[in-house]
Parts: sequence; structure tokens; C-alpha cells
Amino acid sequence: MSKLGVIGRGFMFIVVGLVTIIVGSFLLRGNMHMWDKTKPDESKDKK
Repeated sequence: MSKLGVIGRGFMFIVVGLVTIIVGSFLLRGNMHMWDKTKPDESKDKK
């Protein structure tokens, strides 16, 4: 049981890390796109 708990914790840590990296990259891309275009119509569509 202890080994399963350690593996589960490691797996969750990896999943959370991947999700944060993916979300962070999406946020950075959105910010860069907004800075490049700076068009009000496109920013309204993305929300």
C-alpha cells in the first residue's frame, strides 16, 4: 500500500505539473497574441 501511495503521489504531481505548464503556455500565447494584434474585436471573441 505504501508503494502505491508514493506512486500515486508522484503521478498526481506529474499531472498537476503538466496541467500548469499547458495552462501557463496557453495564457502566455493569449497575452502575446493580444499584444501583437491589439484589436478590440478579436479580444471580445476570445474573452
